[in-house]
Amino acid sequence: MTAREELQYCYELAFFPPRLNQLWQQVKRDNSCSEELKPLLDKALMLHQALPEKGYASQRALQRLALYQAKSRAYGMVTFLKNFRAVIGCDDITTNTVPGNLVRDIGLPEFSRRTKFTCNQTFNPS
Repeated sequence: MTAREELQYCYELAFFPPRLNQLWQQVKRDNSCSEELKPLLDKALMLHQALPEKGYASQRALQRLALYQAKSRAYGMVTFLKNFRAVIGCDDITTNTVPGNLVRDIGLPEFSRRTKFTCNQTFNPS
């Protein structure tokens, strides 16, 4: 995996719920976790830390990361990552800010919820 692909995968683990769920299901099914996975989960969790003051690629990348952080809160990604890391035996993260080298302008796959039902009836107040 190239450095760019690794960073893309970390962003997806951090901010794209289907990717994290897919990985969790795989680890649960296999009952094991490769050592290569632990640093990726560490980076994914680090992406949820406070934004850095310097060392980032661009202002656009910083804004995109802030937007990803805000939108992922609705899905409990931080708690999921922390629990996942605890299950596979990762050490605690000591940094409290995102390392500047992780702040890149990375796009995520499209994510949307399917509607479970549709209502074709109109409201009649009578």
